[in-house]
Amino acid sequence: MALLWAAPLVAAQEAPDLLTRWAEEPRAAYPVGEAELDDFEFVARPIVVFADGPSDPQFQRQMAFLAERIDDLAVRDVIVLIDTDPEARGPIRRSLRPRGFAVVLIGKDGRIAQRKPAPFTGRELIRAIDKLPLRQQEIRDANQPIDRAGAQALPTR
Repeated sequence: MALLWAAPLVAAQEAPDLLTRWAEEPRAAYPVGEAELDDFEFVARPIVVFADGPSDPQFQRQMAFLAERIDDLAVRDVIVLIDTDPEARGPIRRSLRPRGFAVVLIGKDGRIAQRKPAPFTGRELIRAIDKLPLRQQEIRDANQPIDRAGAQALPTR
């Protein structure tokens, strides 16, 4: 499946809430707009791609890498955020202070997990995500048996 571009020319105020749009289409890339990192805490893992413009070759390469593994990233609750306008100075850009091109992986706990001034391959990102403590917990929880009532069975001693 291809990575979709979520209408970057539409003003954020005209569209529904970013998390609502992401829940409806998790395989898209969204402009950061006025979003804040706290908006995603314990809900999603933002991958923020910064560039000085959409024609930046590193930006294009990063977006291609993400498109190749977007299904795997969606399973890991990743939201792809893009910021190709250094003049906009939105909350996320002010918080992370990139210089030129940068890719930043934020964990569900809101902490910066990885930061790189060059493109990450999809495989590198997936491996980095799978090593995060909350992702490890999600994997463990997914492997727990479910009882008939639908509640997770607690381990017995």
